Amino acid sequence: MANTVLYLKAEQNAEVMEAQVRVKDIASVYCLDKNICARAKSLRIHQFHEKEQKRQVVSILKVIELIEKECPGTSVQSVGENATVIELVNVDKHKGLIQWLKTAFVAAISFFGTGFTIMAFHNDISINKIFSKIYEIVMGYPSDGYSILEVSYSVGLAVGIILFFNHVGGRRLTKDPTPIEVEMRTYETDVNKALIETADREGKSIDVS
Repeated sequence: MANTVLYLKAEQNAEVMEAQVRVKDIASVYCLDKNICARAKSLRIHQFHEKEQKRQVVSILKVIELIEKECPGTSVQSVGENATVIELVNVDKHKGLIQWLKTAFVAAISFFGTGFTIMAFHNDISINKIFSKIYEIVMGYPSDGYSILEVSYSVGLAVGIILFFNHVGGRRLTKDPTPIEVEMRTYETDVNKALIETADREGKSIDVS
């Protein structure tokens, strides 16, 4: 068992559905010795209790300490994050009519909110007057109503939104992540870093003594 190297790649955030959290739930583990690898993966690092907060920060140093104690003579090399935010997720909590109503509410707010924003912007720049002026300059006489400019702009706006968000219905146009997905990943990373730093400052993270 001496001189055995075990590689540990921890994630920044891990969602678990069981109260008992093991190494395999928060990290990828690799070792040439399959027995040591299996023992490391099954090692318990935290136990959520009923009245305990369902989010916990675990230092990877603590995980390394537990593995090396369980597997003497093993050298653990961390190639991932320095700490992991563990969140206990109640799957049953997200099912049912309430979840559908929440989804519908968010969709409605996003749809009407976006529409209102676009209309407010167009009203702010007086786009109708701009189109009328352009039409009059090009055609030599004023427009008597909606022209090809308004129609083309409306179609172009819709196409631009579809291309920007990279979705048509439930289909993705390209394999690239959408701007919303990029922003969500950035937001999640910032939140995780804030949680880790706050837990460290307050001494609430699971760390080595």
